[in-house]
Amino acid sequence: MKELPAPVLAPADFQQRLLGWFDKHGRHDLPWQRDRTPYRVWVSEIMLQQTQVTTVIPYFERFMARFPDVGSLASAQQDEVLHLWTGLGYYARGRNLHKAAQVIVDKHGGELPQTLEALAELPGIGRSTAGAIIAQSRGQRAVILDGNVKRSLSRLHAVPGWPGRPAVERTLWALAEHFTPQERLADYTQAMMDFGATLCRRGAPDCPSCPFNDVCVAHARGETRRFPESKPKKALPTRTTLMLMLCDNRGRVLLEQRPATGLWGGLWSLPQFDDDESLRAWLDQHAPGSQLDPPQATFTHVFSHFRMEITPQSARVERLDSVGEARRWYDPAQPDRLGLAAPVKALLTSLAPFSLTAAPGP
Repeated sequence: MKELPAPVLAPADFQQRLLGWFDKHGRHDLPWQRDRTPYRVWVSEIMLQQTQVTTVIPYFERFMARFPDVGSLASAQQDEVLHLWTGLGYYARGRNLHKAAQVIVDKHGGELPQTLEALAELPGIGRSTAGAIIAQSRGQRAVILDGNVKRSLSRLHAVPGWPGRPAVERTLWALAEHFTPQERLADYTQAMMDFGATLCRRGAPDCPSCPFNDVCVAHARGETRRFPESKPKKALPTRTTLMLMLCDNRGRVLLEQRPATGLWGGLWSLPQFDDDESLRAWLDQHAPGSQLDPPQATFTHVFSHFRMEITPQSARVERLDSVGEARRWYDPAQPDRLGLAAPVKALLTSLAPFSLTAAPGP
């Protein structure tokens, strides 16, 4: 494969068409475009990774209200950061955002680094995200290649292969570099993301409205749905787990904090067990005299790389004086500000008759 296939347009023509479309149809009033600072752009870019703009907006606004600057984020407890991330998914993003804020305060004087290299060294910031932060917040020339840009360039040039393959990704980076201008970098970067998100969409691209429909190779071939080519599929493995909903006589539910790394790292969850035998053994040891209710219906929670079949198991205990380390009682009627795994949050809000009010949104 050639490193750079013949571009369909000269850079100036490509930029003129894209920015002309953006000026008329792009998004110009997103929350992070108002009072634009490196910090606000950074938080928005992390939230927007694998998440749609409409989903991100309310999370971003709540996050900014609580953490208006990098110092307030760095000094916060991880639980509060993850609480505001609950429901947004991909929780490593929230943990890395918190860690990066602490690094920025400790090593960069509370200011986001101004170079791509220094930004990319921070937790959770890769090459494309660093480029977006630089271009959007400082107007400096930087290249981006997020999922939207990969899709658009793949279709425009009918680039064969899955973009996750290193050789294909190198080709797309070369094309992105070729088209990136020297001016209007913030607008150009937003335009590339908007174009892929609203026009050159994954499932139903709006080819008649596209400013490149006369030169798009995939469109000319009638193969827009083929590009970009999909990752070779593997059957998602399935895991099973029992989630213990242990309630005391005050209607509180026992939670335990997940390890800092791995699945739902740092979040609070219901105690999990591989089978009924291990669950009962745990109860015998930690909550003797507890009463088990019939298990609830199993439901499935899908992750990017596996499926989890969850069976909730309710139990009641009159009293449990010591819950041990990394565990706490949680009152659904007066919920603490904790980061909760999404299926756990759903279970806690459905704990009638124990729950008097639903837990608030993230």
